[in-house]
Amino acid sequence: MGSLISYISAGNHSEDIFLDFEKAVPQTDEEKEVHARVSAVLNKGPDILERLSTYPGCEEHIRKAITSPSEEAEEAAWAAVLPSVEELKEFYDFSMELEECFPDLLVALCKNDPKASLANLQSLAKQLANVFDFVLRFDDLKMVNPAIQNDFSYYRRTLNRMKLSKNDLNISIRDELANRMSLFFAYPTPMMNVINETTVKFLSQGGGVPKENVTNALATMANVCQEMVEKKNFDNAETNMFCLRSMTGSIILFDHLHATDRKSTRLNSSHAVHL
Repeated sequence: MGSLISYISAGNHSEDIFLDFEKAVPQTDEEKEVHARVSAVLNKGPDILERLSTYPGCEEHIRKAITSPSEEAEEAAWAAVLPSVEELKEFYDFSMELEECFPDLLVALCKNDPKASLANLQSLAKQLANVFDFVLRFDDLKMVNPAIQNDFSYYRRTLNRMKLSKNDLNISIRDELANRMSLFFAYPTPMMNVINETTVKFLSQGGGVPKENVTNALATMANVCQEMVEKKNFDNAETNMFCLRSMTGSIILFDHLHATDRKSTRLNSSHAVHL
């Protein structure tokens, strides 16, 4: 957060922008097209959050299989874990869809002056806020449910045993996918990590958007959301929480991009010393 505070202190703060998160709709054909592509992904978000919030875990079955091992207990644990892991795969698959559509928002909002784009493309500004809102909600739920990683760890251990006994023929989530899912769920905040890494990758591959425009857009979004809450532009408490999540997500991504710059600078300096 220190990078953003320094940025604001230098005078790079937003002014006179109101983002109508309650009524914003796309206006132009280009805006409608990007809005539709992102909506196709985000519309699945409420169902993902509902299922994550009610994810029960397989703790009892796994405990019995470990503390009182028997063929019956292990079969019961495996039968319980399989559908749970398939559900975790759907969460992971959703993160991949988010990774694919997020650059569309970056291009639309950051290819030109980011402050003007946020003001003029209000439906896409709201979509950016929707992404941060979903990401923070998902990660909050994931962090308070240790059953997710416990279930998946048990699945991977059992899968390794099954490979040795050739009993894994009908298993859909195998080594490569299981490794990727394991890396995803290993992060305390997996969805935010996807957004962070997606943005870094997009910028490093030359997506046609200056990095400064992206950081300016994030700083502007954070400031505008904070100002709207302070000025009580919305009477609805949920809308104010939506603004605060958007502000928080913008700050986290802003800081991640600056941390990446600092790390790159240190690596380059270290490399120069050894030449």
